[in-house]
Amino acid sequence: MFKPTASSAYAPINNACLLILAGTAMTWILVYAKAVLMPFVIALFLSIVLNTIADWMKKHWKVPHLLGFLVGILLFLGLAALSVVFISNSISSFVNGANIYAEKLNDTVAWALETAQKFGIKTNSEFLADALNRLPVFNVLRTMGGGVVSFISNLTLISLFLIFLFMGRATGDEKNALVSNIERQISYYLIVKIFVSLLAALLTWLILSLVGTELASMFAVLTFVLNFIPNIGPFIATILPVPVLFLQYGFDWRMILAISLLSATHFVVGNILETKWLGKGMDLNPIVVIASLIFWALVWGVIGALLAVPLTSIIKMILERSEPTKPFADLLAGRLPFK
Repeated sequence: MFKPTASSAYAPINNACLLILAGTAMTWILVYAKAVLMPFVIALFLSIVLNTIADWMKKHWKVPHLLGFLVGILLFLGLAALSVVFISNSISSFVNGANIYAEKLNDTVAWALETAQKFGIKTNSEFLADALNRLPVFNVLRTMGGGVVSFISNLTLISLFLIFLFMGRATGDEKNALVSNIERQISYYLIVKIFVSLLAALLTWLILSLVGTELASMFAVLTFVLNFIPNIGPFIATILPVPVLFLQYGFDWRMILAISLLSATHFVVGNILETKWLGKGMDLNPIVVIASLIFWALVWGVIGALLAVPLTSIIKMILERSEPTKPFADLLAGRLPFK
């Protein structure tokens, strides 16, 4: 009868320690080299999606793979350019109407102070006026403008990586089972996410345009981006237009209508359509999704939060391939392997 040796008894502990050391080293590399790794990872995911679309076009429409891939790149660059134009125009429009918004804000504050005095509530009007003057609205807009410039510079690097990835795929050998499985699952997840995010962005633009919101185009673009952040993103996209709606209309029926329709839109798109199309998604436990969101946001900022789910899913699929690390993959999926 086989008797476990001391080395086999401590094997799970050894594996856990090795994973912690490897994870610490990889985290340091991710932080130190994020200026290059982030565009590369974005290009890698885009390459997976574009190759899937190009393969579909080749199968159904007899379009050469190279032509389909180039069409996908041009479409991506066109959408990125339109997003930059929409955001720039929205910011310019908001800045031009800053005086009008300031007057509306002062009128609303005066009404609130007057109402508070009627109910015998003491307020410090000078403190409120000073706090409102210090609101970092224009600093936020300036930061967004800098983000647009950074996005354009990263776009060039992403395009270069896309070209090299395509050339590597065209001249590479046959893919193994792990790479094929990763590409299949990640491409399906990203394509569904892109479609769902586009639908949410379009509906957001329609709702905000219906009530005449100044920054409707910018909020639509932000909705598309934020929808990639699980759980938290749609909530932020819902409440993001509230300050602008308040500055434009105050506590008006248009503000209430817009918020109600936006909430309904994100509920239907996120909890019904996306759940139906993705099913179990990437087979990650909800607690793991939140933890990975926090980790990748700390490592790579907003981009890390956007890519948290597919990156964690890739790590899980790699861990599943080896017997010593398979229990950790089960842990990421919410299946407790240790009894």
